Amino acid sequence: MDEPRQSELMSTSDAELDLRGVICPYNFVKTKLKLETMSEGQVLSVLLDDGDPIRNVPRSVENEGHTVLIQERVEQAFRVLIRREETD
Repeated sequence: MDEPRQSELMSTSDAELDLRGVICPYNFVKTKLKLETMSEGQVLSVLLDDGDPIRNVPRSVENEGHTVLIQERVEQAFRVLIRREETD
């Protein structure tokens, strides 16, 4: 099976958070709380600033057991697609 293209993944996000301008650790907390409201397998699209947010949030959600599908630059920010996994 072919890997989906980025444009296909972008259209498959179930929810989006725009966390540009939100500082650490609040951007991770907001991401984590949103993921907790979603069903297993759903995809969350998060917009993050460069620097600490793009370094810390993807690593933190992976530590929580979720899957980072894509990190891509979008203008002055980054879009991260995260698939909600079942966590303990």
